[in-house]
Amino acid sequence: MKKYTIGIDFGTLSARAVLLDLQNGNEVSVSEYKYPHGVITGKLNGVILDDNAAFQYPQDYIEALSYTVKEVVVKADVKAEQVVGIGIDFTGCTMLPVDADFKPLCMQDKFKNNPMAYVKLWKHHSAQPQADYITAMAEKYNENWLSTYGGKVSSEWLFPKILETVENAPEIYESAEYFVEAGDWMVWILTGNTVRNCCMAGFKGSWTQKDGYPSNDFLKNLNPKLDNILETKLRGEVKAVGAVAGTVTEYGAELTGLSKGTIVAVPCLDAHAGLPAGGIAEAGQMMLIIGTSGCHIMLDKNEVDVPGTCGKVEDGLFPGYSVYESGQCCVGDMFEWFVKNCVPYSYKEKADELGIGVFDYLEQLAEKIPAGENKILALDWWNGNRTPYVDNHLTGAIFGFTLSTKPEEMYRALIESAAFGTKVIFDLYDKYGVEVKEVYASGGISLKNKLLMQIYSDVTGKEIKITDCNQGGAVGSAMFAAYASREFATVEEAVKALSKECKVVYKPNLENTEKYKKLYDKYVKLSEMFAKDKF
Repeated sequence: MKKYTIGIDFGTLSARAVLLDLQNGNEVSVSEYKYPHGVITGKLNGVILDDNAAFQYPQDYIEALSYTVKEVVVKADVKAEQVVGIGIDFTGCTMLPVDADFKPLCMQDKFKNNPMAYVKLWKHHSAQPQADYITAMAEKYNENWLSTYGGKVSSEWLFPKILETVENAPEIYESAEYFVEAGDWMVWILTGNTVRNCCMAGFKGSWTQKDGYPSNDFLKNLNPKLDNILETKLRGEVKAVGAVAGTVTEYGAELTGLSKGTIVAVPCLDAHAGLPAGGIAEAGQMMLIIGTSGCHIMLDKNEVDVPGTCGKVEDGLFPGYSVYESGQCCVGDMFEWFVKNCVPYSYKEKADELGIGVFDYLEQLAEKIPAGENKILALDWWNGNRTPYVDNHLTGAIFGFTLSTKPEEMYRALIESAAFGTKVIFDLYDKYGVEVKEVYASGGISLKNKLLMQIYSDVTGKEIKITDCNQGGAVGSAMFAAYASREFATVEEAVKALSKECKVVYKPNLENTEKYKKLYDKYVKLSEMFAKDKF
């Protein structure tokens, strides 16, 4: 009997499931489900939201789970018992408060109009004041864990979001039996088990393998209501990615069509799941996940604190390796904003005439501008800065406008700014002795935008391999499910057996690399100036 696993990648706007053939690593079938409520901003049931708020409705995740799992099995015409395991990856910190039965508070009538009862999406940045406060308190009390996470707490993380709830909606905090990552909540939906994964706990919850979460004394000093939160609202065993979280219950089987007793793997962050899918399982290998935002994740044997990064987690993905994460808050979102707001209708008309999209038309025009000779320069902080400044108050900017500036020059400047931001990250790791030896890329933009990938290669001076995997997150999660199901003895063995060789490789044009150095130096100087003196 042929065996399969299913991986589900819960992204910002949709969930995608893949049925993976364990004989050859082929993606047998794929299904996507777009969340009906999408990202909730601006207003929620008549309540005006903070400009930095981003919520979601958790029922969308359940519907996505049910729809995609059933569809990939039906499409492939396989039997449920042939699916030996299921794995999940999710955005993070994407957090929700639930009651004792794990029912989200927002699904209770009395809380349906309270935004704090909903899922706080990863890019919910309204907790920046709480993040700043936690950073200051951690510095005051010399908390050891702070240096592990780059010396600064992000508004995207678990404790700032919880503290925001404590301060702004105490009734929600008191009513919550648990605060859980959405990825861990989906595991509960399938298994009924309260499990927390070390990847999300580590990178988003200030948890370390050695010391666990920040101490109760520290949390109580932040706010007396946080006293004993670790034993109450954050209880649950922290387990390694790819370990067995449990098995599918009768309810889970009814929801998904899978057999009761099917193995469910401990989940991980969505970006991290792309590493095994891309064939990464060795020290010095970095994966660029380029989508709405950008994540830079790498493996290393070293234990080094790198200031300004999102931190490192020991055994956070593979046993025996530290996983380092850094990133850019805005990549694809920046390009989307530009096309929606700054491109004249005449460009759309011309693109329609050529039978291509506006992005493709802009790419054709921008490609004609010689490397290093663009007349304008941009900062890629349109949604704040994640690395190296960890500050969501920072804003994007474009310099050098004249009355003759064209949209394609602006577009190329934005692409170059994203590449410069990535080089800053490479240089930061190099400064602290974490060598980036090999670079891989995944995500929709890496597959579609050839100009962007060539500029990334030219600016960084690195060869970039594009992973031959359309659904990296889902495939990586399916690999972890294969390991959890003990179809492979180690995660590395699963990666080697199931990942595909990269067929597309971008090699740096060293002449262009040299040309970009002057622009990059200006980018760094502007960054340093505006990071200190915000608009």
